[in-house]
Amino acid sequence: MAKRHTVLRTTTTGAVSAALVAGTALGFAPTAAATGTAAATTGGVRFVDIAGDGGTVLKANVVTPAGSDGTRRYPVIVLPTSWSMPQIEYLAQATKLADAGYVVVGYNSRGFWQSGGNIEVAGPPDVADASKVIDWALANTPADPERIGMAGVSYGAGISLLAAAHDERIKAVVAMSGWADLIDSIYSGRTQHLQAAAMLGGTGFLTGRPSPELQQTLKDFLASNLDKEDEMIAWGAKRSPAFQLDRINANGTAIMLGNAWGDTIFPPNQYASFYEKLTGPKRLEFRPGDHATAEATGLLGLPNDTWTNAHRWFDHHLKGVDNGIDREQPVQLKSRTTGTYEGYPDWKSVGATEHKIALAGEQRVYANVDSGANGGVLMLSNLLDQFLKLPPTASIPLLPRSFAAVWQSERYESARRVRGTAKLHTTVTSTESSGTLVAYLYDVGPLGLGKLVSNAPYTFHDRTPGRPFAVDLELFSTSYDVPAGHRLALVVDTVDPLYIEHNPSGARLTFSSPAADPSYVSVPLRGE
Repeated sequence: MAKRHTVLRTTTTGAVSAALVAGTALGFAPTAAATGTAAATTGGVRFVDIAGDGGTVLKANVVTPAGSDGTRRYPVIVLPTSWSMPQIEYLAQATKLADAGYVVVGYNSRGFWQSGGNIEVAGPPDVADASKVIDWALANTPADPERIGMAGVSYGAGISLLAAAHDERIKAVVAMSGWADLIDSIYSGRTQHLQAAAMLGGTGFLTGRPSPELQQTLKDFLASNLDKEDEMIAWGAKRSPAFQLDRINANGTAIMLGNAWGDTIFPPNQYASFYEKLTGPKRLEFRPGDHATAEATGLLGLPNDTWTNAHRWFDHHLKGVDNGIDREQPVQLKSRTTGTYEGYPDWKSVGATEHKIALAGEQRVYANVDSGANGGVLMLSNLLDQFLKLPPTASIPLLPRSFAAVWQSERYESARRVRGTAKLHTTVTSTESSGTLVAYLYDVGPLGLGKLVSNAPYTFHDRTPGRPFAVDLELFSTSYDVPAGHRLALVVDTVDPLYIEHNPSGARLTFSSPAADPSYVSVPLRGE
């Protein structure tokens, strides 16, 4: 009879969660009455108010193992919601975890939906909230104070990592599609990631109450207010787990990181860099897709590799289960091309071989015109790559050379398995003191059609017009197989809808390769 109840609870919760998450995507907020109905039908779910930092009310739900009667304690998992998502976001996974013997507390991050306060973007109040939720769980559920974990997607991932730096009670974290360095995520290459910032700002206003500090920061960011640049960087650093590494490492928290190759909000590079600097138990997983798409089906209760490994991570580090996750290669990469997994002992082993493509000669481009090479559309393009293997494309022979600099490799006789982070080194001369360039690496087939392998923006200010300067730029990390008979092409232009560009009208950029400092793109390849 108990088993039938568990199955019913899991099925019903998955259905309710799926319906409400779908409703959220369409802009509908769950009402208190609807939430109460969900609690009644699932039976194992309680909806509660938790006093967060400063007494701010956090709307939460609690799921406990069936049959818990106060005679034993269970490991507890705390789940802060993603940006703009309601408190039922993790209900399907919470039920699965409860059925596996965990107490699970999911709560709506402050400033969103029916929780109180303002959106602080993982600021000190959000970090303090996480500890308050843990306090509440220990006082009001059969949670074991020695076995505490946190997990989250996107915003919830960032809060979980920051909480691990400040609360040594947290023994294990699973951070999915989150950020380690907020600055390097939406301001990489000193370039504002326009579509990402606009999406976060827009959904924040739609589903919550941005704090005055957030509103001013977003305004300055989108307006390219360089007078406030240092202030904005300091604001981002305060909210970046990468700047709390010493505390995280001192606490010895077991941390699993998961992200998508094409995440247009939190690119993978900053997660890989953070991973390499962690000294405690750690795991890194990258898969095809865009922001939060790799784990999205798991939120609906469907089979999902990311969530499966998240459960294994907690089982091992909070329950002591010998499930082998600690003996697997800690870096697990799923290829965009083959869809198969590859294991590596660490991140630096991913691109074992360096393949350099010389960027010879001199090319001059006019700024302010989109050549047709671009990184696609936020969320949509990399979602198509994930499910249909259709990345953004461009006809390389037809790119206008007045607006795009193009270099191509020789045609490869065998496949080239690109793994890791490609790096561009070149010399630039600008007719203006400020400017933006965007680099793209393409897989070019026999007919000249280029499929995007990777890209990244770069912005400069306060340069002397007419004086050459060196540019070093890391493209976004990836895993992509270039077929035999194809070649690689590097394209550089000055406009991409994903980013804010800083090219004055009429500006020209010249790319050169001095004999004393040759230009090249270094492509990391998997060792044979």
